[in-house]
Amino acid sequence: MSLIPIILSGGAGSRLWPVSREHHPKPFIRLADGQSLLQKAYLRAAGLPEVEHVITVTNRELFFKTVDEYREVGIDGVRTSFLLEPAGRNTAAAIAVTARYVADTFGEDQVLLVLTADHLIADQSAFAEAVARAEALSRDGKIVTFGIQPDSPETGFGYIEADGTKVVRFVEKPTLEKAQEYLASGRFLWNSGMFCFTAGSILRELNEHRPDILAAATECMEQSHVAAGPEWTQIDLDSIAFRAVPDESLDYAVMEKCTSASVVPCNIGWSDIGSWKALGDLQEADAHGNRIDGDVVMYDVTNCFVMSHERLIGAVGVENLVVVDTPDALLIAHKDRTQDVKHIYGELKKRGHDTYKLHRTVRRPWGTYTVLEEGPRFKIKRIEVKPGASLSLQMHHHRSEHWIVVRGTAKVVNGEKSFLVATDESTYIPAGHKHRLENPGVVDLIMIEVQSGDYLGEDDIVRFEDVYGRV
Repeated sequence: MSLIPIILSGGAGSRLWPVSREHHPKPFIRLADGQSLLQKAYLRAAGLPEVEHVITVTNRELFFKTVDEYREVGIDGVRTSFLLEPAGRNTAAAIAVTARYVADTFGEDQVLLVLTADHLIADQSAFAEAVARAEALSRDGKIVTFGIQPDSPETGFGYIEADGTKVVRFVEKPTLEKAQEYLASGRFLWNSGMFCFTAGSILRELNEHRPDILAAATECMEQSHVAAGPEWTQIDLDSIAFRAVPDESLDYAVMEKCTSASVVPCNIGWSDIGSWKALGDLQEADAHGNRIDGDVVMYDVTNCFVMSHERLIGAVGVENLVVVDTPDALLIAHKDRTQDVKHIYGELKKRGHDTYKLHRTVRRPWGTYTVLEEGPRFKIKRIEVKPGASLSLQMHHHRSEHWIVVRGTAKVVNGEKSFLVATDESTYIPAGHKHRLENPGVVDLIMIEVQSGDYLGEDDIVRFEDVYGRV
């Protein structure tokens, strides 16, 4: 194959809270056209000339969520492989294990294009031209990065000083004065975090500069499980071995040290969508500079971005604000301080508050559940199960459950009994009973679940059988 794109997908997207959460990170954010950043990254990669295979590196917990995203926009004739990480270990680890897998499977001459799942590229034609230039350099043994032509003195990006395609040096995020100096010089580019190289070239550079990373990544691949199915190949990285790979970025591990680093300067309409201001700027502004996404009514409001998809927002007499509303959390920030939203996320994580991690609606391999209400000793959920799907055979120690079917028919295992529950019927699952819920029909099964007990956490679950391998 001429080229295999590698999509790195994960992270927390803490600056885009409350839409981005730990279990619903930035790549899954949907833009105004209905597509997520992850879907756009996949289409961008799979749409390149002669691409037959796309590899995605993501967290194991996000696998089924990612599969659902790809199924919505999948391209015929393009196979997908997934390298599933048990924990985040930064870009050097992800690229090292991927390069090792590709070299062993397709050969060391295979060209890899490393992309991130949470960036936006507006000009696909210019992007394809830049990739073609990078591919040609990579076949000469170069380790290629993509440098974005800067149009402003940004302090939130790293920079690359370049002489043509030669990398002179990498520079950390600068002060405003330095960024202005870089922009005026014409020699500096924004560091995009995208790369192109052959599998053999990057493995040799790792062996020279960080043999510890390469050795740990090789050991990890040897201990990992590879399963090739009709739709995709799934590589479950060994949990113990992967955690032994040093946590470091590819920039630090290789790019700043190797003599074969090259850069392709490009102008491709790139944005890292690194804040609510950047995301809001994708919307068209009205006559007062306001950008609106959702059901919003304004009076005497200027230069604000307001997003609300669940309920009406009214705003009066305010300016320079970002307002982002979700069913369980509301963000209000000054437009000049959107980079600091990460501190709200960090405080919520420190407190162990659910809103840093989950939305009220949570996707599972079998469908979704939405928390409607909860209080002392009770929780009410709306559960939707896809046709033909089933939950695991499971048990809860601390809670009982009442199930009420409001649409479709449920096949229920409750202790030693198996039976059907039709629309408008219900059943009761006592604590300690093995149970399973299945949708045997051809329409979505929708039911209301009422939990009661001393402890209602999602971790009170013992799985005995699971078609999704979560036992």
